[in-house]
Amino acid sequence: MMGVRMPSEIDESDQNQELKQSFHELLPVHIKEMENLWVTLEAEWDAGKARQLFHLARRISLLSLSLNFTRLGIATRVIEGAVKDLLDEENISGNQLISVFQTINDKMAMVKQMVETGVYNEEFEVGRADFSPDAINVVSSMQESRGRRLIYLVENDEAQAHELAQQVGFFGYTLKLFNHLSEAQEQLASETPAAILIDIDLPEEQDGFFNNLKSFCAKLPENIQKIFISEQDSVSARLKAAYLGGKAYFSKPVNIGLLVDTLDRLIAVDEVLPYRILIVDDDNVQANINALHLKRAGMETFIVTDPLLIIQALNEFNPDLILLDMYMPDCSGTDLAVVIRQIESFVSIPIVFLSAETDREKQLEAVGLGGDDFLTKPIKPEHLTSAVTSRVDRYRQLRYLMMRDSLTGLLNHTTFKERYTQEFSRVIRLNKPLAYAMIDLDNFKQVNDTYGHTAGDRVLKSLASMLTKRLRSTDVIGRYGGEEFAVVLPNTSGQEAVKIFEQLCVGFEQIHHRTKSGIFQVTFSCGVSSYPECITPVELAETADKALYCAKHEGKNRVVSFFC
Repeated sequence: MMGVRMPSEIDESDQNQELKQSFHELLPVHIKEMENLWVTLEAEWDAGKARQLFHLARRISLLSLSLNFTRLGIATRVIEGAVKDLLDEENISGNQLISVFQTINDKMAMVKQMVETGVYNEEFEVGRADFSPDAINVVSSMQESRGRRLIYLVENDEAQAHELAQQVGFFGYTLKLFNHLSEAQEQLASETPAAILIDIDLPEEQDGFFNNLKSFCAKLPENIQKIFISEQDSVSARLKAAYLGGKAYFSKPVNIGLLVDTLDRLIAVDEVLPYRILIVDDDNVQANINALHLKRAGMETFIVTDPLLIIQALNEFNPDLILLDMYMPDCSGTDLAVVIRQIESFVSIPIVFLSAETDREKQLEAVGLGGDDFLTKPIKPEHLTSAVTSRVDRYRQLRYLMMRDSLTGLLNHTTFKERYTQEFSRVIRLNKPLAYAMIDLDNFKQVNDTYGHTAGDRVLKSLASMLTKRLRSTDVIGRYGGEEFAVVLPNTSGQEAVKIFEQLCVGFEQIHHRTKSGIFQVTFSCGVSSYPECITPVELAETADKALYCAKHEGKNRVVSFFC
């Protein structure tokens, strides 16, 4: 599609070289154009041609500095400044005019020599050292969040240990058992768990156990969360756990749902999705430079060089932020911002203008017309990353509150349908399969009537947590209403989806939901349909709903598929 493209998935160093090579090829043409404009201006002053020279010098300067060609960037920046002096000063004196002309002539000659000899080509590899600690932390935290699901359990009650290991395993955690503190201490030398669960009533060396436990906890790294379990539910036992630095305390038998919620809260195991940045800039080289910097900070980018294709890009890419050039040939950035703000789905999306414009009044005007921030070119990579990160963080927090179901944390009905439409459009464009699943808890009214609505809410949260942990971060999961859930699985065939939900169906049935009245278990039924077997989003959703009805009719606790 012309004007819209995803940056290549090739190695970043190769992409950097591609950008520089493109710059090398275009530079002689631009410099020759600058020379011709200047020769014309020396012969006869023309404000229009002077403005052309100013903008051309500014463009080359910004690109040069962005690509770390410092000498060339500074030289063209001087030309830019000198031409601006000529444009701004109507009554410039004769001596001043001679000085400005001489400066431009000198720098023109210098730039020409640089291009002919290639001495401006001072390559340097942009790496982690080019980013601030904050930017590096963003990448590290995103990488660290993946796989942080290892939990240690120090417990000599085999039955209790087996149940905990099995139950938390359904939610994507791995539990490693140790019978003694010394065994756990030895293993800590080779790996770091996200949390450690300790039975505070271990019988080993009862007289000195508390001192041993105190010493053990004192040596634990701060990032390992301490959770205590005990047969006792007294205040004194809880105070003892708090004294040891415990972040949570559970009396036996442990409520698995509450334990999983606590683990989620304490160690933030949810995978952090990369920030998605839409870059709108008619200058393909500059757009790719900014994309490269943002990719190095762990973000995903989508480039639009034709502003008239913005709506299609918004719907397909679903960005967290738009990085928008102020001045483009067919459409100004401010006009485009007004258009974006008229689209209900993107009223609140952050828009950050990126331009060489230094006039403060024009910057404020741009922000007043729909922008959230204004960054001035050239901008250092770490400053660009920091500005984008802070805006996306705030946007995601607000969007979470608006788009999520308050009980389960899943997408609400309206947002799910929007995301589903976007995913369907995307897979059609990419010619990829897509699966759609409808899930309904079996006999849920009976759960509420027998154990109470609090227990029912716990079941809903357990299913939501299981879906979130066991499915991919790219899958779209929503609470469709009541005890119904819907899932969209991109790049997944109907047969593959059936296998996935059959495994989830078996796992969910084995989860123990504990109340004062005792332990109970719940099942769910699921209907699956798929594209391209179903050719429209309406047909796909309706077919999954019909399959769910059949699953219920055939006895519940099963997965039924209709592939049209």
